[in-house]
Amino acid sequence: MSDALVQAASPRRLLVVDDNPVNRKLAVAFVQRLGWQVEQAEAGAEALRLLAARPFDMVLLDISMPQMSGEEVLAHIRQTPALAGLRVVAYTAHALPEEKQTLMALGFDDLLIKPVSLKSIEAVLLP
Repeated sequence: MSDALVQAASPRRLLVVDDNPVNRKLAVAFVQRLGWQVEQAEAGAEALRLLAARPFDMVLLDISMPQMSGEEVLAHIRQTPALAGLRVVAYTAHALPEEKQTLMALGFDDLLIKPVSLKSIEAVLLP
């Protein structure tokens, strides 16, 4: 069975977390185009509620958000045993090499630089 048929038979679930509605809409459109089911959250607390309520395969997590930063959300995720294997991708406009190293050291699995493209989204969804 081809990868496309397997993915269509059991779509993977992704949570996009970003306080900017335009950034969320763009990421959601690309992820859906690649065959994933997508939910959205505009804040860290909302993301944690969704993660507690149902399973996801991956999270695209904005770093700079009001009230709770992406780093704080990641810390909660990594401290929750039920979310131990969750793939979390930093989703940010910060593109300097040392910033990527810092984010990876915090426990992110990968980095997606804004503005996103279909190709950049595909690279983190299908590593």
